[in-house]
Formats: sequence, structure tokens, C-alpha cells
Amino acid sequence: MEEALLYDKLSGNRVRCNVCLWRCVINPGKTGVCGVRGNEDGRVIPLNYARVSSLAADPIEKKPLFHFFPGTTVLSFGTVGCNFHCAHCQNWQIACVENPAEIQRSLDIISPEQAVKLAEQQHCAGLAWTYNEPTVWFEYTLDTAKLARRQGLYTVYVTNGFMTAEALDVIGPYLDAWRVDIKGFTDGVYRKLAKVKGWRGILETAERARHKWNMHVEVVTNVIPSVNDDDAQLSDIAMWIREKLGELTPWHVTRFYPHHEFSHLPPTPIATLEKAVSLGKEAGLRFVYLGNVPGHSYENTVCYNCGTQVIERTGYHTRIKALKGANCAVCGAELNIRNTLNTQVRK
Repeated sequence: MEEALLYDKLSGNRVRCNVCLWRCVINPGKTGVCGVRGNEDGRVIPLNYARVSSLAADPIEKKPLFHFFPGTTVLSFGTVGCNFHCAHCQNWQIACVENPAEIQRSLDIISPEQAVKLAEQQHCAGLAWTYNEPTVWFEYTLDTAKLARRQGLYTVYVTNGFMTAEALDVIGPYLDAWRVDIKGFTDGVYRKLAKVKGWRGILETAERARHKWNMHVEVVTNVIPSVNDDDAQLSDIAMWIREKLGELTPWHVTRFYPHHEFSHLPPTPIATLEKAVSLGKEAGLRFVYLGNVPGHSYENTVCYNCGTQVIERTGYHTRIKALKGANCAVCGAELNIRNTLNTQVRK
């Protein structure tokens, strides 16, 4: 059992966890909102350290990341627990933890050293923490990311973004990509979807990842009928991306399918997603992608300057056609495509 980082000791053997924006005050013998960071004798213990529920070698496009090492394979890890409780969660079986003690009995253990070795053995270009919220096994992802950096492997968080600034600053030197969900742009939507308040901290953390730590950032919004599909909300997300992250930041608007507590809702109409793409471009974004609709033309990367199709995608099959470094091979326009690593630890 590894002792957690970033917590305060309080009176009565209570503790305050400072890894995510809930900043849970945890009584002895209890866990925080995530269900996997527990108070044992006045210490925060991550009950899921190195406990892996899900493991797969995925196309990087599956995250989805379209402008980060396109065409490569990433070894993806998940554990259990989450600091959100989303009504539309696709992985609720591992995100919702009812019996933390079961974690130690039922999950495989893969040490940071073993994780990096597995990535190399499977010829993966990097590692991603995904499937559930990576922040809840912060210490494990940090230890593994440090080793991955030494071996020249890239590192990815697929996250809801609800991390504290101090936690981001600890892992920032070792994390290369921040693929963040922006679920909506109002208090009501975040309450309805994820039972979360204080969601604007997600925006601040994403901005910090981009500007302080020079991470590659891509944004995903799962567009859900009658919940977050109104023009005002989608336009506000697009405007924030352009103003705070930059016009070259990719925005993925993805199709919702009925799931979990939202099984009664219909799939997102294609026309709604196409309207979201239009709203994004009207806001000044250069790259807006339509997701969960394999074969749609809005999966492709097209140079905004000369109209050349730079990268062609069909589902997770990627064909690089006109890319030179991070630029369009035809006209030289900057496309914000990261395909080289800075092997120096960022300060």
C-alpha cells in the first residue's frame, strides 16, 4: 500500500485529499467521493495503486486524440473509481465502487515498471490512463509517467479535468497530452450529468495544462439530446476553446448513444452534430471533428489554409497523406500536430 501525495492531516484523525477539486474531508475508515482514496489511521491511502481493471493496446485516435502522434498505438490502462458519477457513463461498472475492499482481491497488479515494459513489448509509442478517471490513481500514474519519460514513451491523460492545480503541477513535467471532457457550460448541465459543482475549475486546469506545462490539449463534448445540445451552450464551449486554448485546438463533438441512467434518450441526430461543427467553426476553431459516426467526412483533418486533406480517417484506421512535421506538406500551414517528444523534463 502506497501512501498518497497531496493531503492535509486534520483533527480527529481526519484528512483532506487535495488531488481533485472535491478536496474531500475523509473520516477514519472512510473513502472520498471517488471510493478509492481512503483514510487509514490518519493517512490517505490510494486503495487502487497498481490495480488494473482494463488494459488494451489502442489506436491513439480512440482516445480520441487526432493531432497527437497520429497513427500510433498507445497502451491504455484503467483501474476502478471515479470522482464523477455521470448519468451517461459507458464504463460505470468500473467507475462506480461499492466495496473498496474488493479492489485488493479482484484486480490484477501491474507495477509501473511492468507497465512500461508491457508498452515496449507491444511496440506502443506511449501509455494512456483512461477508461475511468485517471486522477483517482494519481500516484500510480505519476510513478509510471516518470519511468515512461525515461524510456522515450509519450504519456496521456483521458480525463474529466477535475484535478487541482497543485496535482497538475506535480505530474505536469511528465505528462504529454491532456484529453479533457467539457460536458457542458452551465451549472445545471454539470449537476444533471455528473452531480458536480465548481465545474469551472476544469477550465482553469485545462488552461494550466496547455500554457504552464505545454501539454497537447484536445477537447471532447459528448452531445446529448435535450441536455447539452443547445446552440448557446455549444457556442460557449467553442468560444472558450478558441480564446483560452487557441484556435488550433481540436474539438471533438461526439454522438451520444443511450446508456446507463440515460437509456431513455435517443442517439444524437447527425444533423445536430453537424450543426455543432458549424458552430465551432463560426467561433473561429480550425479543427472540429465529428465523432462516433465512422466514415463521416468530418473525421478527416483538412488544412484550413489550402483545403488539402492532410489525414484521412475511417473509424480508427488512419492514413497520413500530406503532413510534414506539424505542418501541411502542401502549403506549410501550422496544424498543431504533435509528433515529437521533448525528452527533457519540463520545468
